[in-house]
Amino acid sequence: MESHTFDVIIMGGGPGGYVTAIRSSQLGFKTCLVEKQHLGGICLNWGCIPTKAILRSAEILGYMNSAANFGLKADNISFELDKIIERSRGISQRLNDGVEYLLKKNKVTVVKGHAKLNGPKAVEVVPNETNNVTEILKAEHIIVATGARPRILPGIEPDGKCVWSYFEALRPDIMPRSLLVIGSGAIGIEFASFYSMLGSKVTVVEILPQILPAEDAEIAECARKQFESNGISIMSESKITALKETKNSVTVTIENSKKKLSEITVDRVIVAVGVVGNIEEIGLETTRVKSENGSIVIDSFGRTDEPGVYAIGDVAGPPWLAHKAEHEGVLCIENIAGRSTTPIDKKKIPGCTYCHPQVASVGMTEKAAKESGYKTRIGRFPYVGNGKAIALGETDGLVKTVFNAETGELLGAHMVGTEVTELIQGFTIAIGLETTEQDLIHTIFPHPTLSEMMHESVLDAYNRAIHN
Repeated sequence: MESHTFDVIIMGGGPGGYVTAIRSSQLGFKTCLVEKQHLGGICLNWGCIPTKAILRSAEILGYMNSAANFGLKADNISFELDKIIERSRGISQRLNDGVEYLLKKNKVTVVKGHAKLNGPKAVEVVPNETNNVTEILKAEHIIVATGARPRILPGIEPDGKCVWSYFEALRPDIMPRSLLVIGSGAIGIEFASFYSMLGSKVTVVEILPQILPAEDAEIAECARKQFESNGISIMSESKITALKETKNSVTVTIENSKKKLSEITVDRVIVAVGVVGNIEEIGLETTRVKSENGSIVIDSFGRTDEPGVYAIGDVAGPPWLAHKAEHEGVLCIENIAGRSTTPIDKKKIPGCTYCHPQVASVGMTEKAAKESGYKTRIGRFPYVGNGKAIALGETDGLVKTVFNAETGELLGAHMVGTEVTELIQGFTIAIGLETTEQDLIHTIFPHPTLSEMMHESVLDAYNRAIHN
């Protein structure tokens, strides 16, 4: 057994872990990162990146099928599923190599293996296939960044055959002619969009009345109408009561809000009902670290109840977003270094769903703002009124803004339509700076751009819209 001492040890090499490791080294700490599988974690290897790669392939296929609308000809259009998947895996590997390079460049020691806390100041690294030596790593500061895994519903456990988690959905053995997706959050809707755009008959089952439950209700309803017009069948206020699997298909029994039962037989089922933190078998019991609802309990700087032990990212609770994990990790290590830091305001973390159409948001929904006691002013602007959107052939969508009627502060922004995942950062900056309607009204937005809709939505909230 070997023993090594560091200033900081980070357990997990996902977005939060590797970014924290790099920043830790930049701050002068002797840093070690322990990862048992892939640098970049779930996001880079099985989530954010590969899903965007396959969705891009589906998007281009959609454009090709719509070529006539742009005065173009495209005949005998088809796709090769294995090539789509091969491209997505190649992109993940390229970025994985990039993370390895960045860690090496920043002189971070990377240890392969499964990390377990061994008391408050030590980590035991259990060997894996690439490391057969048990090591004890010691440090004054240990940051747990072990991420999360798919949440499993009892009786609907993914088996890798006909019932998939996102792992199998990203490396399908067949192109299903029919598919049922359980859950309408970001993961479920993205997969529903991908397979639908490639020709699969897709049904989405959601237990809540609203799909995309984290989004503003008006935006979610707008998105739902577009999903349904694109051929996706959506069953909200419904739940799965039974699942019978054969060799090549699955028969699912669904109960709606009126207790009426129906059956649907599909080639494959994707279970996408959220994630749960990886808190098991990481040695929490050897410390005073507490957990609740599958997540490690932390304060606003990532500190746990055990001095010198911290947690960041998915294992520390929602929102389960890579950019939240990265920011949380930098905040944690800078606080350890004695830098002046400001706690994260989770209301100011943007969320993006890369379905077709895209959905993006930041800040408070209209409902949340009113429930918090704000008097509000609401602005809206539709894609159909924007010249750039019309030129792109993307006229379905909506930009919505929520203001404090008394102070003019921007409380929230919610968008559905093409490229809203790129547009949302403008409103994220505005909310972070506590921007008022006057600041936004007097900002000059370039023409012709989709961003003009953001301006028009602000103007609309104050009865000043020009093109609406």
